[in-house]
Amino acid sequence: MKNDDMHPYMIECAAEAARVARGVTAARLSDPTHCSGWDVRALVNHWVLYTSHGLEHRALRKQLPEELTARDFTAAPDWAEAYAAQLDRAVAAWADPAVWEGEVDLGMAKVSATDIASMVIKELAVHGWDVATATGQEYRVSDGAARFVLAVVETHGDLYRQYDGFADPVPVPDDAPVFDRALASSGRDPRTGRLSFG
Repeated sequence: MKNDDMHPYMIECAAEAARVARGVTAARLSDPTHCSGWDVRALVNHWVLYTSHGLEHRALRKQLPEELTARDFTAAPDWAEAYAAQLDRAVAAWADPAVWEGEVDLGMAKVSATDIASMVIKELAVHGWDVATATGQEYRVSDGAARFVLAVVETHGDLYRQYDGFADPVPVPDDAPVFDRALASSGRDPRTGRLSFG
């Protein structure tokens, strides 16, 4: 898929992630999630780090500094607005067609920029659903974006399962909505909001 086709999905999923973030109240940050061992705060910090700062740093071909990887983003009362602003910067960085060319050095491996972008779009949506589910919200995507996320999950599922990022697929009806199928393929049960290993 060309970057002209993928960038709109990045824009859409980032906007929805920002909307969900704004719906997370301070009182919910200590709530449990379906991600084993993670409360909402830990999940949000992971989500913010990799889908906004990580996304921009990948575009700029820079490593994430230790200061960011250790930061509790939720400690700032306006963290959701800061996340939305950082998402805007990250998405803007990927608006340059040249950014989609070549590879991104992750430190332990080099990965094509297109693959990195597709996986972060998937993270925006799947972890966006995780956060939304844990805080009584809904994560909404278009059918096109849902089909894209499903394709990414199916393409990279085995890799994510090697690192416990995904659980075993959850069975869903053949006529289930596309985004439900993407979630199920990643080991999330769209009907119960649980991970199959959670």
